[in-house]
Amino acid sequence: MEIKHLIVGPLLTNCFILISKGESAVIDPGGGTRTILKEIADSKTKLKYIILTHSHWDHAFSALKMRYETKAKILMHREEKELVSFKIDNLLEEGEEIKIGNIILKVIHTPGHTKGSICLIDENFIFTGDTIFKDGYGRTDLPGGSQEDLKNSLEKLKKFLKPGIKVYPGHGEIFEYKTN
Repeated sequence: MEIKHLIVGPLLTNCFILISKGESAVIDPGGGTRTILKEIADSKTKLKYIILTHSHWDHAFSALKMRYETKAKILMHREEKELVSFKIDNLLEEGEEIKIGNIILKVIHTPGHTKGSICLIDENFIFTGDTIFKDGYGRTDLPGGSQEDLKNSLEKLKKFLKPGIKVYPGHGEIFEYKTN
């Protein structure tokens, strides 16, 4: 298993390529389509999924072009469906599991930044989109954002975040979770 980290687009979005057993998934391809596709080609894997942690353009910009080039399925939480102008192949729900090679990511619905924000967790790591960062959490002042929902989502995540788990946020530094 390998996680490749790319910083893409004008808002310096973290894009991740998860690779396992000949398969791959791209999380939050917010730009840099050619670079991402080259990384996948170099990994000699089949791109299975394009997973969006939420619908903001800085996380979804390259999704359509990548689907066109690779035939991979675009996955996103059902609450984000109305916020994009393109077809989503699989609408995700709380607790759903996504299998890439030997890795199984569990979907955690974490509204607050947007209504359909999600985190994707494995026992050793979590992709948090714009829900949490090393030094804070996502903004709630954009359409669909809610401070109350985000507060509840952060409380919910405490059940999943164990000391030492590696956190892959939508922007900024990758870090290891530590309790205060």
